[in-house]
Amino acid sequence: MRWGLVARLCTPPVSERISPREAGQHRLSFGKVSCDNLLSLVVSSRSRLTRGPVCTRPPEQDLDSVLVVTKKLSNFSRSLDWNRASNYVAKRYIEKVERDVYFEDVKLQMDAKLWGEEFNRHDPPKKVDIMQVVILEFKDRPGSPLYHLEHFIEGKYIKYNSNSGFVEDEALRCTPQAFSHFTFERSSHNIIVVDIQGVGDLWTDPQIHTKEGTDYGDGNLGTKGMALYFHSHSCNRICKALNLTAFDLSNSEIANLERAQVIQTSSKTILRGSEEIVIDPRLKNTGDITLFLRQRSESPRNSPRVSESEDVHMMSSSVSPPYSPVNFLDDDPFPPSLRRLRSDSENSSITREAEHEEFARRQVSRPSCVNLEVNFRRMSLIQGQLTGGSILGEVHLEMAKYHENGRFAPQQGLNMLHEEEVDWDSAIFHLEKAAVCGVLEAIVALARMFLQLPHDVLEGAHVENTEENTNRGVDYMRMAAVAGDRGAMIYLANAYHTGSGLGTERDIDWVEATRWYDQAVNQSGEDEEGCYDATMEEPAYLLMAKEAELYREGGHGLEKDPERAAELYNDAAEQAMAAMKGRLASKYFMFAEECWGEMEE
Repeated sequence: MRWGLVARLCTPPVSERISPREAGQHRLSFGKVSCDNLLSLVVSSRSRLTRGPVCTRPPEQDLDSVLVVTKKLSNFSRSLDWNRASNYVAKRYIEKVERDVYFEDVKLQMDAKLWGEEFNRHDPPKKVDIMQVVILEFKDRPGSPLYHLEHFIEGKYIKYNSNSGFVEDEALRCTPQAFSHFTFERSSHNIIVVDIQGVGDLWTDPQIHTKEGTDYGDGNLGTKGMALYFHSHSCNRICKALNLTAFDLSNSEIANLERAQVIQTSSKTILRGSEEIVIDPRLKNTGDITLFLRQRSESPRNSPRVSESEDVHMMSSSVSPPYSPVNFLDDDPFPPSLRRLRSDSENSSITREAEHEEFARRQVSRPSCVNLEVNFRRMSLIQGQLTGGSILGEVHLEMAKYHENGRFAPQQGLNMLHEEEVDWDSAIFHLEKAAVCGVLEAIVALARMFLQLPHDVLEGAHVENTEENTNRGVDYMRMAAVAGDRGAMIYLANAYHTGSGLGTERDIDWVEATRWYDQAVNQSGEDEEGCYDATMEEPAYLLMAKEAELYREGGHGLEKDPERAAELYNDAAEQAMAAMKGRLASKYFMFAEECWGEMEE
């Protein structure tokens, strides 16, 4: 329908108060929006067009409407010609939702818009933009309903990807996929912007996945959404031009993406000769770049403007600065000078670009490649911690679980998923990548898998019972024990005690056995990832009794120590008594007396 026809069909609205709203730190209103300069047609979800003003409540049969075709006159023009008015779209939810949902949606889209600006600063072949959206509140209506208002996008509307890994094959383009990949690395894996849709490189209604998975509405799938994206993403020429690193995929997964690579190769996008360096896997402090981008967007209007050429030059010099040492004990990622710029931004003469340059000097992008992630973790701020803190590892773990659940398995028609259709090799591949990144859940799962023990993750996956796999399982079990996993500590203690399940590279060592028994007894808190073993399948008094037995007998490198054995038996008896194990407590008290007697002899 032509917009001129829309203008002729619309009737002048009645007098009603419409209030622009603000959400958070974003400036959602772009001027006074009054009822006098809005005309609309209500488009229902049943694809029917109803004539009437936006300010008049639609009839009952149109209460399920989700879209309002709107025209808005400029506040700065004296012309009342509706044929020259701007085209807008007002939207609301079909079902009733909390009012905060509307504000969260605006916050999401404005944060995505800021990421689009950050992407453009790195000089991609094609610049992108995300529509600005505002909220209108109809105060004179019952309940003061809210609407989203944004420009109408002319042209063919295409959905390039979604929040669940979907990629449009018929119109596969490099820029939308590279943009999502860029946000993942530039944010240090904290977020990824997906659900890219719109006309050309003008997009709307995106979705942001975060590491917590709690922000930005119900569409935020967290690390699960990140895993779905990377399973369907094949790095294209723009990714390579921006120095984005490829996400690790198995051979079979890479083979499945070859067709997408052929389509992207045939794309007519031409790269410029001056590519920007996006990532440099050097050690630097990190911060919340999204917060910084919001604050940068609110700089004073009287700040002097910088030309486009100067802006590009400043970004070129700031993205890949020379290496300099960093104070690892500094918890604040922003230097005092930068904090001062924020607090005094209203009177500061420092431009937004200078502030961005200062931030870029401190901010580092984290690669999507596991090898570079491992190097980064070796120089991480948390010295001595082997596990936890790797979002990339969590993404690989989720990919392994998706393979286990059959999410990526080929299915024909309505046939049920068969176990042989699951790509177990790819599942184990991603589980190993997660373990390398220090994900404790993956480390424990691999340890139990290689040792032929029951495991919760990838229950249907099996490996051969060989000496090599047993040795690998013990290695993983030791990694888990060092990271504070109590079950792994108990396994190592029993293995060094009896020699069962120890592999061929290690021998019985009662010194090591007592060490791990002692650590398991004292491990009553959280491991490195903040998890707590609430089941306590082996109570502390049983472990104390085993350790006491070793000290009482001696051998395999451990000196006989009846005194230490008596103390352990006595402590075990007291804990057994507290656990209502009276008969066992009496037994331990008797052993303690025997050990005291051996000392006197």
